[in-house]
Amino acid sequence: MLLIPCPWCGPRDEAEFHYGGQAHVAYPDDPAALSDTEWARYLFFRDNPKGPFAERWNHTAACRRWFNVVRDTATNEIHAVYRTGETRPVSA
Repeated sequence: MLLIPCPWCGPRDEAEFHYGGQAHVAYPDDPAALSDTEWARYLFFRDNPKGPFAERWNHTAACRRWFNVVRDTATNEIHAVYRTGETRPVSA
């Protein structure tokens, strides 16, 4: 069982959350100007590192808010949790 610390509700079981993919992926400035290859890269290509990785999570069973988590993909250890719009902590 993975305990995810929601910034608003505190630590909760992972079953209360929905994974939202890689954090800090900027929407294209002019999506209409992208080629099909560039659009496909934006939609489908994401980093897949072994180690600390910034992810988006939604607390679907309680406050329903989105936030970011820096989680080690090899160990599932959570290094940092921060609200959407905040910068990633330097120590994470």
